[in-house]
Amino acid sequence: MSAAPVGVLVMAHGTPDDPGQIEEFYTAIRRGRPPTPELLAELTGRYEAIGGLSPLTARTWAQVRALAAALDEARPGAFAVRLGTKYADPAIGPAVDRLAAEGVRRIVGLVLTPHRSSMGSGEYHRRAVDAVEAGGTGIAYTPVHGWHDAPGFAALLAHRLDAVLADALADGGPVALFFTAHSLPTRVVADGDPYPDEVRASAEAVVAASALAGRTTWSVAWQSAGRTADPWIGPDLLEEIRRVAADGAARVVVCPVGFVSDHLEVLYDIDIEALAVARSCGIALTRTPSLNDDPAFVTVLAGVVEAAADS
Repeated sequence: MSAAPVGVLVMAHGTPDDPGQIEEFYTAIRRGRPPTPELLAELTGRYEAIGGLSPLTARTWAQVRALAAALDEARPGAFAVRLGTKYADPAIGPAVDRLAAEGVRRIVGLVLTPHRSSMGSGEYHRRAVDAVEAGGTGIAYTPVHGWHDAPGFAALLAHRLDAVLADALADGGPVALFFTAHSLPTRVVADGDPYPDEVRASAEAVVAASALAGRTTWSVAWQSAGRTADPWIGPDLLEEIRRVAADGAARVVVCPVGFVSDHLEVLYDIDIEALAVARSCGIALTRTPSLNDDPAFVTVLAGVVEAAADS
C-alpha cells in the first residue's frame, strides 16, 4: 500500500475578484474596521488605475498549478498541493480541511513571500496551525518560515536585474538601484522581527550574483506602508527617488525583492506611483519583471517544498 501524499499548503494574500468585494476586502485587512469613504475611494481608484482589479488571483493560481506539476514530475503521487489565502477564497482553514479529507498525514506550509515576518508569514502559519488543531486529525504541520536563501533564488533575480540594468546603464549617467519590500510597522521590528535583516540579505545576495549591480549605487527601500497611525519602517521608496534625483541620478531601477507576483503593490505602487514621482524629478524609472509562474521560479519553490518534506 502506498504512503499517503504529503500535503502542500501554498498560502497567499488574496485579492477581490469583483469590484463589489473591495469594501469587504478592505474591512478584512483592517481587521474588521470598515474604511472611511475616502479610503475606500482611494483604494478603488488604485484598482481602476491598473485595469479594474488586481491580477493576483490568476497569478497565484498559475503558480500553484505549476508547482503541483513540478512536484508531481519530480515525485509522482508524493504531494497533494492546495491553495489557501488570507483574505479571499479558498481560505486557509478550508484548504487544510480539504487536505485532511484527502488523507494526508503531514502538511508543508509554504507562504508565497520569501522573508520571515511575525506580521506576514508568521500570521499565515498561525492560521494554518489553528486549522490543523481544530480539525483534531493529528496531522503534522511543517512550516517553511522563509525561503529568501533558497538555492537558485538570488541568481534568478540577478538574471532579471542584469537585463534591466544593461538597458539603464547603456543610457548613460548614474543609476540608482533600490531593492524593495513591503514596509512593516516599526513596533514589529522593535520586537526583534527578522524581516528587515532578511530583506537586506536578499539584496546582498542578488548584488553578489549580478554582473552589473556593482556599477550602480544600491540600497534597500520600503514601499506600500499601511494607512495607520503607527510609524512604518523606512526609508520610503518615493522619498529615496527624490533624494537620488537631487543627488544627480539619471535613472532609478527597482527590484521588488519582497514580491513574487504582479499585484497592486507592484503594478500601482511602483509602475504608476513611483514612476510618476521619478518623472516629476526629471529621471527615468524601470523595474525588474515579476517572477509570476516563470518555470525557473517554480523550480526554486519545488526545491523548497522537497527540502521541507525531507526534513
